[in-house]
Amino acid sequence: MPPDANIVDGPSPELLFETLNGYQSSEALKTALELDIFTAIGEGRQTAAELAAHCQAAPRGVGILADYLTVLGFLTKDGDRYALTPSSEVFLNRHSPAYMGETRVFLHSEMMRGNFARLTESVRNGGALPDRSSVSPENPCWVEFARAMAGMMAMPAQVIAKKLGVASLGKINVLDIAAGHGVFGITMAEHNPQAVITAIDWAGVLEVARGNAVKAGVSERYITIAGDAFSVDFQGSWKDYFHIVLLPNFLHHFDRPTCVAFLKKMHTVLRAEGLVAMLEFIPNEDRISPGPAAKFGLVMLANTPSGNAYTWKEFQEMYKEAGFSHTEIHQMPPGPEQLVIAQV
Repeated sequence: MPPDANIVDGPSPELLFETLNGYQSSEALKTALELDIFTAIGEGRQTAAELAAHCQAAPRGVGILADYLTVLGFLTKDGDRYALTPSSEVFLNRHSPAYMGETRVFLHSEMMRGNFARLTESVRNGGALPDRSSVSPENPCWVEFARAMAGMMAMPAQVIAKKLGVASLGKINVLDIAAGHGVFGITMAEHNPQAVITAIDWAGVLEVARGNAVKAGVSERYITIAGDAFSVDFQGSWKDYFHIVLLPNFLHHFDRPTCVAFLKKMHTVLRAEGLVAMLEFIPNEDRISPGPAAKFGLVMLANTPSGNAYTWKEFQEMYKEAGFSHTEIHQMPPGPEQLVIAQV
């Protein structure tokens, strides 16, 4: 046996240092996006000198950054020339319709980073304290979210609209809960010229959604109601009114009893053949796989008083308790979330 074999195969501090230094990778990506490195490479600037001239930065700095991005897997390198990977071409080049670079604005916002800086406090408390809660009324973080995350949700919104067969449903009324950027409801309206969308969110957030509806040419069929989705009166004229309720990335912010109570309200506004379409991070029953969904529980611990990443079994139980007759789950590759469809 080689003398160092036991060292190679034994305990290693690699994971320790990789995790403690994780901020370096996120800051490197954030810097590359701010300098528009990926778009510049996509436009044909491949050397450090060419990139530096375009980004108005030092060739030495750009070269070291590009090498680091290559190590991370965002770029490839051949000699002194850099190229985009297929994923970087799709998601990090501004010219791509699936560009996600703006997500850095929300994911690196003061709230998100600040709440993780206070994670010890949240762990001891069992959730974020009220003064740090992302679900506090009119929290400005959701305006940042609406402006930054639309690109990330464009692809899932298209998949959901096709999965539901929205284009062939004729005249339908769609309720978009916590609409944010509005992409999910707007996509429904784009697929179906007879679809009328009612979007609920905070007033400032709806300004962003309304602007996106105007750009998409569906504003005449896009109704906005400002306020808290929990306090909106869903009785009266809305009873048995909607064909589809959209619940993208909403329920994970709240505890189970709150989720069930809200789903009961949604049951009352849906027509007899209506359904709820929900996009969520759903871990397996072991709560440690798959990685992205399992990790999301910690995001909710840091940012909400009682939110969580719920398992498929937990969601099935919630919908059954709320009165829904059938639930089904669908994979949403290449993203980490899953689509749940629940029928009245």
